[in-house]
Amino acid sequence: MKSAALRVRLAAFALAACAPALAQVGPPPAPPGLYAALGELPGIERLVGEFIPRLKRHPRLGAHFRDVKAGPFQEALSEQICWLAGGPCTFQGRALRDMRADMRGVHADLKIDQADFNALVEVLQDAMDAQGIPFAQQNRLLALLAPMHREIVTVR
Repeated sequence: MKSAALRVRLAAFALAACAPALAQVGPPPAPPGLYAALGELPGIERLVGEFIPRLKRHPRLGAHFRDVKAGPFQEALSEQICWLAGGPCTFQGRALRDMRADMRGVHADLKIDQADFNALVEVLQDAMDAQGIPFAQQNRLLALLAPMHREIVTVR
């Protein structure tokens, strides 16, 4: 097993490398079986339920999430991951370009830099580890989330 620091660096590098190209065309189609590998909607909800408290407790990221209401955030993030992973969710019916505008608007004033983004990836990986999601499936999910890098990182 790779060290946690190396794993985070590899995932962050992969996200950063993929983001510019993927941002032009949107996320790739969901890999076959990813939705099932994440435990379908109940598994995704458990993952997000593990992820959000970790974000709120994180020394670097906690301030960004202090005033975020966990319930609505968990519902929206679960729906988004379900949709991206090929599940039956519709992510509130938004088209990808609308989701990008929403993501950009939500994060515009938060002064999120690359280190914040990398920390978020690490927290997500820790939550996936805690839920027993295999590393290969983690990478498949991260690849789907990569296009949002440009909308989330606002300080370059």
